[in-house]
Amino acid sequence: MHSMGKSCRTKLLFGYTHLKTICSSASLCLGLRTCSDHLLPSEFYNCRSLANGFSTEIGTTTISMVSTTDSTRRSRITIAILVGVLLGCIFTFYYPHGLFVFYPPISVSGIAANSNSQMVSGKCESSKRINFLKAEFALSIQINSALQKQIRDLTEKLRLAEEKKHQVPKQVFVFGEQPKAGPFGTVKGLRTNPIVSPNESINSRLATILIRIAFQQELIVTLANSNAKEMLEFWFNNIKRLGISNYLVVALDQEIAKFCQENVFRLGRNHGVSRFKFRILREFLQLGYSVLFSDIDVIYLQNPFMYLRRDSDVESITDGHNNMTAYGYDDVFNEPSMGWARYAHSIRISVYYTGFFYIRATIPSIELLDHVFLRLSQEPKSWDQVVFNEELFYPSYPGCNGLYASKRTLDFLLFMNSKVLFEIVRKSSWLRMMVKPVIVHVNYYRDKLSILKGIKEYY
Repeated sequence: MHSMGKSCRTKLLFGYTHLKTICSSASLCLGLRTCSDHLLPSEFYNCRSLANGFSTEIGTTTISMVSTTDSTRRSRITIAILVGVLLGCIFTFYYPHGLFVFYPPISVSGIAANSNSQMVSGKCESSKRINFLKAEFALSIQINSALQKQIRDLTEKLRLAEEKKHQVPKQVFVFGEQPKAGPFGTVKGLRTNPIVSPNESINSRLATILIRIAFQQELIVTLANSNAKEMLEFWFNNIKRLGISNYLVVALDQEIAKFCQENVFRLGRNHGVSRFKFRILREFLQLGYSVLFSDIDVIYLQNPFMYLRRDSDVESITDGHNNMTAYGYDDVFNEPSMGWARYAHSIRISVYYTGFFYIRATIPSIELLDHVFLRLSQEPKSWDQVVFNEELFYPSYPGCNGLYASKRTLDFLLFMNSKVLFEIVRKSSWLRMMVKPVIVHVNYYRDKLSILKGIKEYY
């Protein structure tokens, strides 16, 4: 305890030495209070007496230092406040949620459960998504098919509109005021007859079917019985493959009517095909529909409606195999007994096929069908193709009034007969490369079905 008293005195003397410059009365009292905790009462009394002696000497110095310390302390407090406010703003800006954020504990079982539920829901969503995409894909295919059909329809309408634009002045020429002849080389006669007004009372059942099937008042028509079921199936499947939907099978018996199921018209009783086809075609024309008649031994490689001109009453495939035989030529007959007049000239042209022709719904066309059907009824042994060409080409002469149906020969390289294909095109590498037929009529061969299949595979 005595040693501790000594150290306290030493401290007080040292403090007295430096108290004038660095100490205050408050710190001295604090020192005395600290010493009182360790000194005996007698020693503490001596120290206190010594301190009282000091206080008299440093009184003046303490007063001057108090004022200086107060001003310094205020400035420091002000600076500390400003620094604190500045630091608070900085921390508020960079840590808006505080320096220490509490996160609740995460359950591992909860994570596993959530992950399993997400996997299950993900699988369900993926399967639903796949089904949705499949449905969208199927719908897009249907929409694409519908758009393609609309494109074909609009193209056909545009072509028909262009033709009608040129036909209107010609119809005005017939029904309106007769114009005067124009300058040399500008006069053109009427080539296209107007379409008849429809008469649905002729065959209301057929009229109902045609409203549903026909396109732009046109359609393909064929006649068939159960003897040609396999070839008929090849025929209409080939047409469907090209996207042609405006076709009709006239069934000559019940078996064919059941076989076709769609686009079929059943007749009341069986008839001879070669004769009756002209009678049934008349009803189509009376209803206002132009017909592309086709036998079932015809293969379609392109849409034939895109290649018709529709400027004549009849457009037909020819039996000719070159420009001369197909479109006509000057046939000279040599008769030496006539001397200098030994050469007799005539116009010769190959016949039209009655197995493929387009006939418009006009009055001259209906008149032609009436004449052909009447002659075939009166001459049962006659060949329908011969009668058809005679009525179409023969002029008027004494005792007979010729018909005035206009006619056009179809391009024999596009609308081919089988002779052109196998005897001309097949032997020419240039024609094989450059020409793709619209249709081929297999008329020169007996084994028709195998030849039709071979032509399909080639093209």
